[in-house]
Amino acid sequence: MATAAEQWVLVEMVQALYEAPAYHLILEGILILWIIRLLFSKTYKLQERSDLTVKEKEELIEEWQPEPLVPPISKDHPALNYNIVSGPPSHNIVVNGKECINFASFNFLGLLDNPRVKVTALASLKKYGVGTCGPRGFYGTFDVHLDLEDRLAKFMKTEEAIIYSYGFATIASAIPAYSKRGDIVFVDRAACFAIQKGLQASRSDIKLFKHNDMADLERLLKEQEIEDQKNPRKARVTRRFIVVEGLYMNTGTICPLPELIDDIDLISANMENSLASIGGFCCGRSFVIDHQRLSGQGYCFSASLPPLLAAAAIEALNIMEENPGIFAVLKEKCKRIHKALQGISGLKVVGEALSPAFHLQLEESTGSREKDVKLLQEIVNQCMDRSIALTQARYLEKEEKCLPPPSIRVVVTVEQTEEELEKAASTIKEVAQAVLL
Repeated sequence: MATAAEQWVLVEMVQALYEAPAYHLILEGILILWIIRLLFSKTYKLQERSDLTVKEKEELIEEWQPEPLVPPISKDHPALNYNIVSGPPSHNIVVNGKECINFASFNFLGLLDNPRVKVTALASLKKYGVGTCGPRGFYGTFDVHLDLEDRLAKFMKTEEAIIYSYGFATIASAIPAYSKRGDIVFVDRAACFAIQKGLQASRSDIKLFKHNDMADLERLLKEQEIEDQKNPRKARVTRRFIVVEGLYMNTGTICPLPELIDDIDLISANMENSLASIGGFCCGRSFVIDHQRLSGQGYCFSASLPPLLAAAAIEALNIMEENPGIFAVLKEKCKRIHKALQGISGLKVVGEALSPAFHLQLEESTGSREKDVKLLQEIVNQCMDRSIALTQARYLEKEEKCLPPPSIRVVVTVEQTEEELEKAASTIKEVAQAVLL
């Protein structure tokens, strides 16, 4: 009985062998030959060599030169020669021991040194201590965090908000929380470095459109529509996002949102400018925001925002709501200095008249980025000697997706008087003329 069963199995194997495709038999034959070769091949031995003498070892050690851990950097690199600030970087700032009018810090609404904000922060410091020593999910959620999120959601007129303890990490964490490998993101070429890092972390397919060019964005969308028609099955599972900035810090221009889209799923901002605090927030519909509480890396793994900074941000919101006219004041001052800086010989103003942060670029480059940077830095230095604090815009040149030209960044705040705005404009004009001509 067993013998008959074995014979039947053998017959089935032979029959299957005859019915198998030719390529299948060839592949199995190659695998069998390879296994036989591995079984009977001789093991190799390391090449024998004589031991080195002590003298030879010492000579080799002396000749060996390790590769540098980082590339060599010149001693005059800006990162190694920073300015030292003494006291709060508010309306007047003390830089390297010299008092100047501050046109460099993003203290747009002048709240950084506001007495009400400082009193509130001090009271919070006494109540909660300095830091939190834990992420939001691990005893790092304080009642003041929830209060701030609720206030931000109401101020932005959205369902819910989430706060991060680091401004850069906010959008850099939010983007990869939603967009994954295989998804498509349409993004403005002038997007800031934090957005670039978020896109890189998402590993999505990135499609760049010309800065603030809605026609170019429409072209990319139509091209993608054609691609989707070729593979509708893939298109059904591919998510698409559009990422833009409200105020582009690299260009000083404002996004034409009304031309772009009617419904915005997510708004991300930092609290390090107008609110004069630290960190950032995202706001939108509840189901969108709640997803970040599980997937936003900066939220899940970083220590939460110190309570004193959350309390300071709440008080800053109180001041903004009590004094809505502060925004109109800032707008007028932006227009005033923007107009006053027109016609500087050798420099051009880059940015919109309504922007509180804009740039001064060389009308004509020298052909060398290093020389352009040195020229602009000389203008900054001479302005500081005349009590006007400015700064160059800084970039990680080797990592920027679309590296902007060198520029001097000018920041306008509500605290600057008309006389100070005029002084800054005239000083920049005079210094630029002396340096560039």
